[in-house]
Parts: sequence; structure tokens; C-alpha cells
Amino acid sequence: MKKVQIRMTPVESNMGSNPQRQPTAEPFTYWREADGYVLGYLNAYPDHWTQGEDLDDLKAQLLDLYYEFSKDDLPGIRKVDELVVA
Repeated sequence: MKKVQIRMTPVESNMGSNPQRQPTAEPFTYWREADGYVLGYLNAYPDHWTQGEDLDDLKAQLLDLYYEFSKDDLPGIRKVDELVVA
């Protein structure tokens, strides 16, 4: 399994009042299966895997998931965050 980062460029519908928002990087994990397909998930959403015919196709699928999960109105989406303990 490899962990890499993809660059996220905001789509117009998710930009809100700030269309000049800078792209961000979202880490994801991926691997190639025996059948040749590439599977992976966004590290922030490890329960939600997707697949692609190659790495570029997988990245496109992951971008779709990222934008869908960023809406915050989907029930049952588990998210990973950090708790700062002082």
C-alpha cells in the first residue's frame, strides 16, 4: 500500500464566496489488485474505498468522493480528525 497526496482544486459549486481559494492536498492510500484495478481511499475517510482502471482514474474517483463528502450533509460518513490535548 502506498500513501500519497493529490492536489484538490475547488469546483465552482464548492467555492462559496471565495473563488480565489488555493488548492489543497488531500492524502490518500492506494494499491493495485491482481486484476489490474487500482483501489484506494482518502485517508480522512478510510471506510470509503473506490477503484479506477489506473492511478489517474482512481484520482478522479477520489476527487468525486472528496467533493461529495465535503458537503457535510451526508449521514453516516465517518471522518478522522485530531484532538489537541494540553
